[in-house]
Amino acid sequence: MSDTPFGFGLPPEEPDDGDEGKKKDPQSGGGQGPANPFGFGMPGAGGFGGPGADNPFAAMFGSLNPTDLGAAFQQLGQMLSYEGGPVNWDMAKQIARQTVSQGTAGGSKDASVGPADRKAVEDAVRLADLWLDDATSLPSGAHSAVAWSRAEWVEATLPAWRELVDPVAERVGNAMGDVLPEEMQAMAGPLIGMMRSMGGAMFGTQIGQAVGVLAGEVVGSSDIGLPLGPAGRAALLPLNIETFGKDLGVSQEEVRLYLALREAAHQRLFAHVPWLRSHLFGAVDGYARGIKVDTAKLEDVVGQFDPQNPEQLQEALQQGMFQPEDTPEQKAALARLETALALVEGWVDAVVHAAAKPRLSSADALRETLRRRRASGGPAEQTFATLIGLELRPRRLRDASRLWASLTDARGVDGRDALWAHPDMLPTATDLDDPDGFVHREQIDFSELDKMLGEAAGKRDLRKKDEGDAEGKGGAEDDEGDGAE
Repeated sequence: MSDTPFGFGLPPEEPDDGDEGKKKDPQSGGGQGPANPFGFGMPGAGGFGGPGADNPFAAMFGSLNPTDLGAAFQQLGQMLSYEGGPVNWDMAKQIARQTVSQGTAGGSKDASVGPADRKAVEDAVRLADLWLDDATSLPSGAHSAVAWSRAEWVEATLPAWRELVDPVAERVGNAMGDVLPEEMQAMAGPLIGMMRSMGGAMFGTQIGQAVGVLAGEVVGSSDIGLPLGPAGRAALLPLNIETFGKDLGVSQEEVRLYLALREAAHQRLFAHVPWLRSHLFGAVDGYARGIKVDTAKLEDVVGQFDPQNPEQLQEALQQGMFQPEDTPEQKAALARLETALALVEGWVDAVVHAAAKPRLSSADALRETLRRRRASGGPAEQTFATLIGLELRPRRLRDASRLWASLTDARGVDGRDALWAHPDMLPTATDLDDPDGFVHREQIDFSELDKMLGEAAGKRDLRKKDEGDAEGKGGAEDDEGDGAE
């Protein structure tokens, strides 16, 4: 521990040499710290009266103009006053929208979706649903088709991200209060509360940045294999679809239609397999709860924490402080999750290919492009991997796709899709290693089981009826005996 209470650094003093000290770093307001004390990307142009002005806040806030200084105090107030859950989701939404408004690394700016793009998306999803009718026994799952801007994608998907991220963030929040010695925790109640508030804000900042970046990459509501948008609403992002197809040498109409097929296939699966969403999110939650926080790293961050430099917490989150438990239970949870993601993506891949192959000349090229895209992931996906200790990528997509295609050949479309009736009927990770063994394994005849259960229920009802009749008859005989007396 440092000499200052709880390791918190004291505010730096003004340089003894006055203006000479400020000349050392004219961008930092005296060389005492970064121009952005909160790590929120605020511009630091100007300041009160310029670099040479007598600014009592210069050492703390750098060369911020009055507008930026007000924003800085507002951000700090939000961080310290937050008393909600483990993630400050209001801040996450704010940061995500700010990130979207700044545009992508390639210079693409978000824009409202016009009527022509909305109609093109609606037409593509409608046609995709017609094509899928021949490729799967699951009926349409989209009651509407929408075209989203990036900002609209952020708004629509934040509830799903909250469900994914909160379990891990809660572990971090609790760990922040546990790193102090027990005898000090009673005295440090306000400090612990402040640390948790800061942690919630920093988590919100990081999640917001990641969601904002991801909004510039996704083409629909189900890109990562999870249903992020509202149920029954097939969504595509025209601006990102245009960027995605720019260098593929494929017409925009074919690219849009192929992506509409994938979106509509996801919608069918999640709409008509009612247990699937909770199964996937439960697998993510189960894995996340088996992650332990690197308390040594967290203790180091808390011990050296400087209120002037709260981005230290942000940097610690970026570097990752989560370690999967090396236990059989945690390995099994990861295997279940990876297998489930692979089965979802593999089914969509196989069904979409069956629907697109006879109709789109670019079907093979688009399929391979999307497979590689899902396998490699983008920078935003890596950010989520750092934040929640998990990569939401189907590592065995190709194996799963081959298995579903083989099942189609062996059992037909109806036989293949019938496996979604219950999670216990789905292939396992071992089955992905030996797809032929699973495909040709003798199928369980559930009709015989239903017949046996029905017969057993009928016999039970008949027995209860007989017992009831016997009791009624016995009661009548007793009555007759009483009357004879």
